[in-house]
Amino acid sequence: MTTAFFSHDDCMKHQMGPEHPESPERLAAIISYLADTELEEKLDWIRPDEITRDQLLMVHPERYLQQLDMMQPTRGRVFTDPDTAMMPDTLRAARLAAGANVQAVDMVLSSQVTNAFICARPPGHHAERTKSMGFCFYNNIALAAMRALNFHHLERVAIVDFDVHQGNGTVDIVSGDERILMCSSFQHPFYPHSHVYQQADNIVNALIPANATAAEYREAVEASWLKRLQAFKPQLVLVSAGFDGHRLDPMAELNLEADDYRWLTEMLTEVAREYANDRLVSTLEGGYHLKALAESVAAHLEVLTSV
Repeated sequence: MTTAFFSHDDCMKHQMGPEHPESPERLAAIISYLADTELEEKLDWIRPDEITRDQLLMVHPERYLQQLDMMQPTRGRVFTDPDTAMMPDTLRAARLAAGANVQAVDMVLSSQVTNAFICARPPGHHAERTKSMGFCFYNNIALAAMRALNFHHLERVAIVDFDVHQGNGTVDIVSGDERILMCSSFQHPFYPHSHVYQQADNIVNALIPANATAAEYREAVEASWLKRLQAFKPQLVLVSAGFDGHRLDPMAELNLEADDYRWLTEMLTEVAREYANDRLVSTLEGGYHLKALAESVAAHLEVLTSV
């Protein structure tokens, strides 16, 4: 069995501006780094298809999809919020990223591959059911969860989000859904400043103060997540993998290293091994220091390919 690696060149055509941190260079840095490692040959490289309209409707209502369609320009850029821009190639990139998540779930649950990593953009975890924000348009991980639950008829899916920013969009979509347990770690107080104290029973938050050490982060995450995940017994583990908690990342104030992402991945693959027959799908969210991002993704993949 193998680790599927989903990526598509057209995800690099989405450009929100020359100084924007969520840039095409993020994907290029990861792929270039992997080319110099043994990981490149261990991965099953897959070009995803676009998500279908019906699949998007699992999470986002038609009126929201129409709003995005109408906003997409034929040239130049328009902003959906102060941080989030659309240009002519944006929605194709977003449909490819979302499609990769759905396709990865299909391949993992049909035992074509053991696990999967989606190296695509734009990211998704800030996209709420009817609102784009935080560089995100469609909520990729929520779409993956709904595919697993509604099409493959799983009963329990875990979403684990270790981006340095809270996945407010995912919380907005899955809060109160007893089929899903969502475990998050994020710097607090910090962007997006919403949904932090929304205490639905299926939402587990590990709030990490700025400048916390890596040891403090690990302690907080393990204490918050592990027993809840074990009690939940997920049949599939989905990961919103944001690597912007790295100490070099310009977007936050945590002190993680690539080895901490290796530790996180080992913990999650253990949960997947015990309860989900190793089934895990991970999708790229944040991470804006290119070298740190590439090294952290490689550490993540080293664990996934060793399962």
